[in-house]
Amino acid sequence: MIVLDEHLGLGQMVEEIAEWYPGAVLNIKDFRPHKRILDPQISTLLLEVRQPTFVTINYDDFWRIIKPHPRYCVLCLKLPSDRTLEIPAIVREILSRQEFATKAKRMGYVISWRNHLVDFYS
Repeated sequence: MIVLDEHLGLGQMVEEIAEWYPGAVLNIKDFRPHKRILDPQISTLLLEVRQPTFVTINYDDFWRIIKPHPRYCVLCLKLPSDRTLEIPAIVREILSRQEFATKAKRMGYVISWRNHLVDFYS
C-alpha cells in the first residue's frame, strides 16, 4: 500500500502510481475523512494498516524527524510543489532499487530522495 500525504492525493497522481503499483494507493486523508491530520499523527495512522509506504514532499517536517518503525516505510522527497507531477516516476525509481524492491525490504526505513540521490535511516 502506498499512502500519499494529504496535498499529494490528486486523482492523476493516484492513477499514475496505480498503473504500475500492484497494491492500493490511498491518500492519508482517507484514514480520517473530514478531519485535519497533523504531521505528528501520521506515524500512528500508518500503524493502522499493513505495511504502508508513506510518500511526502514535506521533507523538512519528516526527514530525520519521524522515527522509523518496522511496520511502515516513509519516502521523503525533496521536491518543490510545482514538480509534484514527477512523484510517480520518483517513487517508482526508489521502489525499483534492489534494497527497497519489496515491502518486506523497505519496512523500517525512512528514505530521502534529493536530486536522484537516495539516503536512508532505520
